[in-house]
Amino acid sequence: MSGQVTSIRRYPVKSLLGEELDAVSVDAAGLAGDRRLALLHRETGRVASAKNPYRWRALTTLRAAVGGDGAVRIALPDGRSVAAGDEGVDAVLSDLLGAPVALVDTPPPDAVLERSRPEEVLAAGVAVPVPVDEGRLGAAAPPGGFVDFAPVHLVTTATLRRIGAELPSGVVDPVRYRPNLVLDTAGPGFEENDWPGRELRIGADLVLRVVARTPRCAVPTLAHGRLPRDPEALRVPARLNRVVPLDGLAPQPCVGAYAQVVRAGRVRVGDPVRLA
Repeated sequence: MSGQVTSIRRYPVKSLLGEELDAVSVDAAGLAGDRRLALLHRETGRVASAKNPYRWRALTTLRAAVGGDGAVRIALPDGRSVAAGDEGVDAVLSDLLGAPVALVDTPPPDAVLERSRPEEVLAAGVAVPVPVDEGRLGAAAPPGGFVDFAPVHLVTTATLRRIGAELPSGVVDPVRYRPNLVLDTAGPGFEENDWPGRELRIGADLVLRVVARTPRCAVPTLAHGRLPRDPEALRVPARLNRVVPLDGLAPQPCVGAYAQVVRAGRVRVGDPVRLA
């Protein structure tokens, strides 16, 4: 497989909308500034995640970006914004989310989040509580960040086209699947299924090792900013690509792949990509 980087996306705060970049440095922890902050529920100690949409679906109405001064700013739905260092940021976000939260830059020991069972969310809707499973953060990542599993998340344009072809609109916005890198490739889609154990060479320096297919939760179905809620964003991969994401797990709807960083480097839109 050969292709090129067509989009770079960073999410400074876990589960919030992020920002599109032209270039960024990547090291063992992932993209510089990616998922370095998160909201912590002060009563339970759990990391707030839209994977439990009944409790946290409002997270995908907020957008985080890194300013020129290096500070993370969060844009609110009403047009206001707050900075990570503002004195009242926790109170503003707690009021907006209807739960006591704190914006933190260090995961608590043995940090966990709740993941609603996606099929039950599809059946019941996001406004109904459904059973959740608890999961640990960053099992395949260095400590200190808030990534779900591994530091870099990849999705190909071929896979997005395959999903989009099954939707009434004919397209699917990649933001629903929250990739760090969108790779422009030809083919029928879901080629990421064959990548675990192989290396991707990107641009002049960056080398990634793919470690797992990405199992999808209910997050793609949620409203993302101006994108409306769309359960088909999960139903389509559930129908077309229910596979084992990682040895020892049951088949699940998968879109994209997780990767670790073998050799750090800088990635730019337009960089060539080659599967070794």
